[in-house]
Amino acid sequence: MSAASRGLFSRLTRVYICRRTLTQAPPEPPIFCRSQLRAFTAEAENGDPASCRVIEAKPGIMTRDSKRTGAIAVKCGMTALWDKWGARIPITILWLDDNIVSQVKTPEKEGLCALQIGCGQKKEKHLRMPEVGHFRAQGVPMKRKLREFPVTEDALLPVGTTIGVRHFVPGQFVDVTGITKGKGFQGGMKRWGFKGMPASHGASLSHRSIGSTGQRDTPGKVFKGKKMPGHMGVDQRTVKNVWIHKIDPARNLMWVKGQVPGATGNFVFIKDAVYKKPDISLLPFPTYFTPEDEDQTTLEPLIADLGDADPFMAAD
Repeated sequence: MSAASRGLFSRLTRVYICRRTLTQAPPEPPIFCRSQLRAFTAEAENGDPASCRVIEAKPGIMTRDSKRTGAIAVKCGMTALWDKWGARIPITILWLDDNIVSQVKTPEKEGLCALQIGCGQKKEKHLRMPEVGHFRAQGVPMKRKLREFPVTEDALLPVGTTIGVRHFVPGQFVDVTGITKGKGFQGGMKRWGFKGMPASHGASLSHRSIGSTGQRDTPGKVFKGKKMPGHMGVDQRTVKNVWIHKIDPARNLMWVKGQVPGATGNFVFIKDAVYKKPDISLLPFPTYFTPEDEDQTTLEPLIADLGDADPFMAAD
């Protein structure tokens, strides 16, 4: 085909496409998701897209279906305490560094109920511009760490509400989430707990080997997900049913029994335990509101009641 024929063919094709586009039916309206439809419905009822409910900071009544917000803490290190029976208790100290509500998400606006909690302080010059704009739009100070906790509608709190250590009570169980320590590249024995190869006859320079990793000609490959040497650590882990031994409202410190993931100085996220649910009659709901005449600097630490029986003594 000559160059003139190819040019004529391309022009005729463009004319045909233009005519076909003009004769087609108008496109169908877009399909919105359920959350967008709820938001549009709320806007139509209120008449203002930015309008939302008024959330008040006042105590409420907690039900079995209620879900409170969590908190962000800094891991300060580990220590040990001795109870009144002389038993040694390993303890991890957590610091709730100036936790406040930095954003509220409601069903009318975002399609879900959640609270964004901010922890610590950070200078504006050390933040990205979108982060600075977010804090300025919410009218809260610059925060170092943010975390979103899903809650129920009766547990919503206004922006700027302080979440202190008295949000939790001594003796309750919580779930603590954090990032584990980085171990670098490790072998199969340390990473997965393999026992290794025989340490006596017939194992020359392969005592810590992982052994066979595949099969014969069928399938003739190593399956994905095989436990092998590789990078270890820096994974998100949750330790469930951590018992709170003591809280110090004056310094916003919390003593929990056992170990929590992460190195000293890392952030951890605390929320009410899922399996060992605390007594709802003892928890402040939706959080603890400090009275105006209360001096936080003079408060004494609160210690959990261990009871009269030694839990470490064997039954007769």
